[in-house]
Amino acid sequence: MGIGNIVLKKLQQEISNQEWNRYIKPLIYDEKTSRSNIAQFYAPNILIAKWIKTKYNKKIAHLFELESGVKPQVIISVSNNSYKNRTKVKKENEPEIKIQGKSTILNPSFTFESFIIGDSNQFAYTTAKSVAERPGALYNPLFLYGGVGLGKTHLIQAIGNYQIAMGKKVIYTTFEQFMNKFTSHLRSQTMDRFREHFRECDVLLIDDIQFLSRKEQTQEEFFHTFNELHQAKKQIVITSDRQPNKIAGLVDRLRSRFEWGLMADIQPPGLETKIAIIQKKCEIDGIALNKDIINFIASNMGNNIREIEGAIIKLNAYSGLMNQDLTLEFAQNVIKDQLEERQANVSIDDIVKLVSKELNVKLSDIKSKKRTKDVVSARRISIYLARNLTPNSMPQIALYFGMKDHTAVSHNMKKITEIIEENENFKVLLEELSNKINYSTSQFD
Repeated sequence: MGIGNIVLKKLQQEISNQEWNRYIKPLIYDEKTSRSNIAQFYAPNILIAKWIKTKYNKKIAHLFELESGVKPQVIISVSNNSYKNRTKVKKENEPEIKIQGKSTILNPSFTFESFIIGDSNQFAYTTAKSVAERPGALYNPLFLYGGVGLGKTHLIQAIGNYQIAMGKKVIYTTFEQFMNKFTSHLRSQTMDRFREHFRECDVLLIDDIQFLSRKEQTQEEFFHTFNELHQAKKQIVITSDRQPNKIAGLVDRLRSRFEWGLMADIQPPGLETKIAIIQKKCEIDGIALNKDIINFIASNMGNNIREIEGAIIKLNAYSGLMNQDLTLEFAQNVIKDQLEERQANVSIDDIVKLVSKELNVKLSDIKSKKRTKDVVSARRISIYLARNLTPNSMPQIALYFGMKDHTAVSHNMKKITEIIEENENFKVLLEELSNKINYSTSQFD
């Protein structure tokens, strides 16, 4: 029996029969490619391979070290035979799937009814609904702006779907698609067709307008398209990740036109809104997540709603393909990589700067030995957020704040936990600060 199989047998003794049969038993140890410092295993599919990497890699490496004295790099690959067999079955039993090009067709699930309303998006939702009900009459153009994944595309397409149901001609396009069409027609000398397409509509929806930055020729064409539609009282709705006056290289006459109507921003959602969004997503897709999992996702996945929805879909897929119940531990392991990547984007400096600004405490005081009540509170909050939002260890955090050792960090963490349990307002403050930190470090990813 090779060392790889000996290690797996030892692992079998430390885990449940269910875990062994479901994940570890199908593993194949490759003696030919393995070395003292490399342990090569093959899993039957990519989901099991990823799951083992996340949950068992360190344990397997440790067992190798106990057995041989060398701690190898454990590599879990997908079996080539499994891949070939899957490919063969697909060719024999499934029709050929052709990849379609990108389309500007509206997503029918993006409606006002499926949009979750909270304090962060109430104004944007209300104005978008008003525009959908009275296009060209109230706010023209409507300019929606906010960070990535907060719901701008949902709202702009909800307007489009509402108007289509009313029998109106709607054109939805990203600015990139608008620019590509413009370039193509310009080269083929068919600009009449281009102008006819974009100007003979009742509602024009343009997503991600910030990409027109410094595109002078495209800006010129869009300016004339805008004027034609506006003079004809046709509704124009635009989204951007920033306000018009913050779009670099935007000509003044376009900037002024974007400000003619109404600008509405979408802020990062609060915890309650994120929980409601997750519950709605689960309801629509028929996914059963318990309260603990929903709270975990809402508290740890940041504010990008697309990322949150992606995590829910991923959880459901892994659960079904691996025949695994959706428990909190399972959820934590499945989205572990996403959380680590998010944490890697947040630094302690980011946290201290934001806490200093929000609590009106000098940044230098937070890192000092000063013991006034407001400074101690700001320092504790910074330590707590650093421990939860960054990959830094307690000794690293202690070093940053000039503390003696990690026990001081542990004491502060314990004190914060006690305050959270006693003071609901303090808990809300921490959640708001966490949201703002995640938003400020991810909005332009």
